[in-house]
Amino acid sequence: MNAKVGIVIISHSLKIGEGVKELAGQVIQDVPIEVAAGTTENEIGTSIEKIQAAIEKANKGAGALLMYDLGSAKMNAEMAIEFANNQDVKIAEGIPLVEGAYIAAVESNMGHSLAEILLSLEKIQLENM
Repeated sequence: MNAKVGIVIISHSLKIGEGVKELAGQVIQDVPIEVAAGTTENEIGTSIEKIQAAIEKANKGAGALLMYDLGSAKMNAEMAIEFANNQDVKIAEGIPLVEGAYIAAVESNMGHSLAEILLSLEKIQLENM
């Protein structure tokens, strides 16, 4: 079986992150989905360390797509990628977390590449403007 693009859900809330993973997991079981939500003390916020660990777990060789809820989560995601110096990890810019993570998981399950998934998400975003 070919590796599938992993999804990392970055949220300020552990409950939101776990809920998004649960929703996607209802229909997609073969895609690595990891949650990096809350601070290291599991309070409201985000953690670069949690994001880095989630990227490592989610990336099984086909790359990882990072989905986030708020701007500071994006900033920490960018720093996590910079520290890891990983070329096959991308951030889905400005894509709604719940819908985006669900669509990304479906696309990954279909065997689409990281670039193809990003293109699909961007197309959907433009259609909804």
